[in-house]
Amino acid sequence: MRKQLLCALASRGLLAGDGVTTIYGEPAWRPVPAGREPQALLDATPLQRRLVECAHGTAAMGEGLCAAWVERSFSRLGMGYVSGDARELYEGFCHLTDVGDLLVGMVVAVGRHPYGAGGWDHGHVGLYVGDGVVMDCVDGRVRRVPLTLWLSAYGVASEPRWGWLGAMALA
Repeated sequence: MRKQLLCALASRGLLAGDGVTTIYGEPAWRPVPAGREPQALLDATPLQRRLVECAHGTAAMGEGLCAAWVERSFSRLGMGYVSGDARELYEGFCHLTDVGDLLVGMVVAVGRHPYGAGGWDHGHVGLYVGDGVVMDCVDGRVRRVPLTLWLSAYGVASEPRWGWLGAMALA
């Protein structure tokens, strides 16, 4: 099944060509084309920057609670609370795939991943915090991961997508 999935992703142009792999030996996600870089933190609105501050100040949640961490980070903005697991956020709010459309504060998610018991059923979600970095909550800790590495690692089982949590655009 994995081979079929990787062939399908490659046929849609979502993987880097020529057998390029990540440092973990996994197929690498497509590179970010020049001129299509995601938004830098410096170019973010005050509300977007405030969300990044909220994310940095939000404590890690327990194992398998990546969506709860994202939702709590957003709720600290005082804009209400959106609830659901990572797959529900992925299906409900993440519809963009062009990295050039990725803005600070958008939810970055996959509908499934192979890195844990709940990953196949619930997926994974994080926040894009600008400058090519995603913050997420994994194994009870908050981490900062380069966007290209996050896309490569989590994009092996479903297509990474992004959008505004609760359809509340911060830009």
